[in-house]
Amino acid sequence: MKKARIGIIGGTGFSVLMENGTTIRVGTPYGPAPAITVGVVGGKGVAFLPRHGEKHTQPPHKINYRANIWALHALGVERVFATNAVGAINIKYRRGDLVVPVDFIDFTRNRVQTFYDEAPVTHIDVSEPYCPELRNILLQAAEDSGGRVWGDAVYLCTDGPRYETPAEIRMFRGLGCDVVGMTGLPEVVLARELEMCYVSFCFVTNMAAGLQERLSAELIIEDSRKLKNTLQTVLDAAIKDVSWKRSCYCSRTLEGTRV
Repeated sequence: MKKARIGIIGGTGFSVLMENGTTIRVGTPYGPAPAITVGVVGGKGVAFLPRHGEKHTQPPHKINYRANIWALHALGVERVFATNAVGAINIKYRRGDLVVPVDFIDFTRNRVQTFYDEAPVTHIDVSEPYCPELRNILLQAAEDSGGRVWGDAVYLCTDGPRYETPAEIRMFRGLGCDVVGMTGLPEVVLARELEMCYVSFCFVTNMAAGLQERLSAELIIEDSRKLKNTLQTVLDAAIKDVSWKRSCYCSRTLEGTRV
């Protein structure tokens, strides 16, 4: 089976161009994961996983996040770049902006949040939920692309599949949230539990409820496709700059966590 040390998780409307791609399936203890394509991106071996399935059939609240992260881990992936289409809560943001979150707030209610359901009881630290090394690399690549980039954002995750109400968005803005999506959690936490580096690469496809006339899945997908070339360029550059040596805390997450 082909292995890769870098993973890309593709969100709504995003697929990745790679060289010498081979599609494989990886069994997991948590059920099936989507078919994964292993090839070369930015000169390095990469495994690409479509978060919603090959034909975008899995809604955000039904995605098997544990299977997805476990499958990448089983392929040897140590560093994950995850793409996320988001709505802007912060009124300074605009459609087409690129966002690299620094923190999150989790408003999901019905998702399995951990691999550690049994002994030993395990409590991981998420004081710095996104890998600082990958964040710095991705931020530099995004800024070099010439787009508007936000690097201090708080990502809010909701269950979906419905969009939020204007009242909810006003509440979330009061809590300090900048963007809202439906797929970032528990993905980032599960990656951390397996000591994988994880960074979210968000792109604003719409203003959140109450900040534009209406929300449309068609328009979100259309905007995702418009940004595809930019996202690919940024990821190519970021992956080229990734060092195989990991000096971040992510690789030592489980130290001192077990009771």
